[in-house]
Amino acid sequence: MKNLHQNLLIALAFGLCALCAWQWYGQTVQHTRIESLNQLIYEKSAAIQDYTNSIKTMDRQIAQMDGHLAGLKETIKTNDLLVLNQKRELTKLELTNEALANQNTEYKNGVATLEAKLKEAYDGVTKQNESIKELVTQRDEFVRKFNDSVKERNNLVSKYNELVQRVEKLQGTKPPEK
Repeated sequence: MKNLHQNLLIALAFGLCALCAWQWYGQTVQHTRIESLNQLIYEKSAAIQDYTNSIKTMDRQIAQMDGHLAGLKETIKTNDLLVLNQKRELTKLELTNEALANQNTEYKNGVATLEAKLKEAYDGVTKQNESIKELVTQRDEFVRKFNDSVKERNNLVSKYNELVQRVEKLQGTKPPEK
């Protein structure tokens, strides 16, 4: 029995050693698992801190963007009013342009009518000039004929006066004065 007790004691000692080794291995695994979980918690905490900081940064950026967006909305309103005013002005200008175009057309028609009347007047003036030239030519011809007839009469009077002077010389008398 001594052997049995010794064997049992040895078996129990081996069992206890195996149990200690098994516990040591389990604790090592647990410790490694705890370390990995602690590392995971640290990483998650760091990520949460980064996300929190990122959220704060994004909140500031969102607030800035909201302010910028509000400014852009005001700009859009102002631009819409400006575009509306410009459309009104453009419509007024188009109406004015159309009225001026109609007036221009009327002026062109008036100019064409006046040009036709001026052409008629010019033709009339040309005919009058031709008539005046013809009259001047006739007048010149008449004056030339008149001058020729006056010359002839003057020559005739000169000849008459010469004849009278000869007759007076031949008769020796003076003619009565007029």
